[in-house]
Amino acid sequence: MTFRLAHLSDPHVGPLGRVRLHQLIGKRATGYANWRRGRSRSHDMTVLERLVADLKAQGAGHIACTGDLCNIGLPSEWATARTFLEALGPSDAVSFVPGNHDAYVRGSLEGLLDACGAYTGDDSGSSGRFPYLRRRGPLALVGLSSAIPTKPFVATGRLGAPQLAAAEALLRALATEPGRPFRVVMIHHPPQPGGAAPGRELKDAAAFTAMIGRAGADLILHGHNHVTSSARIPGPDGRTVPVVGVPSASARADGHGAIASRRASYILYEITRDGHGYAIGARRRGLSAEGAMCDLGAIDLA
Repeated sequence: MTFRLAHLSDPHVGPLGRVRLHQLIGKRATGYANWRRGRSRSHDMTVLERLVADLKAQGAGHIACTGDLCNIGLPSEWATARTFLEALGPSDAVSFVPGNHDAYVRGSLEGLLDACGAYTGDDSGSSGRFPYLRRRGPLALVGLSSAIPTKPFVATGRLGAPQLAAAEALLRALATEPGRPFRVVMIHHPPQPGGAAPGRELKDAAAFTAMIGRAGADLILHGHNHVTSSARIPGPDGRTVPVVGVPSASARADGHGAIASRRASYILYEITRDGHGYAIGARRRGLSAEGAMCDLGAIDLA
C-alpha cells in the first residue's frame, strides 16, 4: 500500500494586520520596512489559496509544513497562522515545525505555539515541545525546531545539543522497531553544512549531519531558501539520506518566482513498503510560468 505525504513551506501568510508603533522596535522595524518595500508583493495569497486547493485534491495521507507562517512575528499573525493551518486540515492530518520568521523576536515563537500547538502535538498528546513524534501509516514523523530569535538582517537557526541528543535517541529507537517505520525528519533550515548562505544557515548543521550519520533517517524535509532543492547526506552503513527543500508556497510567477525553481509549489511523496525497506517517489506540483497549477515533474532522489 502506498502512502502519500505532501510537503509545503514558507507561506508567509498575509496581509499583516494593523501594526502599532510600539510593536515596531528592533528587528520588527526593519522587517516591516522590507515587507512594505517588496516582500508583501512577492507573496500572493491568491496563489497560496490555489496551491492549497490543488494539494488537498491529491489525496495526501498527511501534510508537512516546515515553517514561516508568520512575517514579523506580530501577535495578530498568530490567529492568521492558525486559520491557515486549519485550512490545510485538522491537526491530526497536518504536522508543523516553525521557521525563523515565526521566532522573529523574543516571545513570537511562544505566542505562535500557543495558537498552533495542536499541529505540533506528538502521539502522547503533548504539544509545542521538540523533537516530537507522530506516526501516520508507515511514517514516523520527527519534528524539529531550528527557530530562534536573531538580530536584524540575520536569519540563522539552531537546534541545540539537547534537541539533537533527543532526536538521535528517537531516530535510533525507531530504527530498531519490528517492521521499521519510514523516518521523516522535518526542519525549517537546510540542515547540511553549506545548505544556506552565511547569515541564513543552521548554526549546528555539522552536528546535525553527524547525528544523522549515526542514527539515520529516510527523508529530511526543509524550507527556508524559497527554492526547490535536493541533496544527500551520509547515513549509517554507507547509505545516504535525501534532503529536499521546497519554495515558498505563496511565491508569485513574476519577480523571484520568474525562476522556475522558485515558483510556488509543493512536493508530493509516494512511499511504498518494498521488502524490508521502502520505495519512494516524489513529484513537484505548483505554479507554471503561465500561472496554472500543474505537475512540474519528478524530483530526483538518487
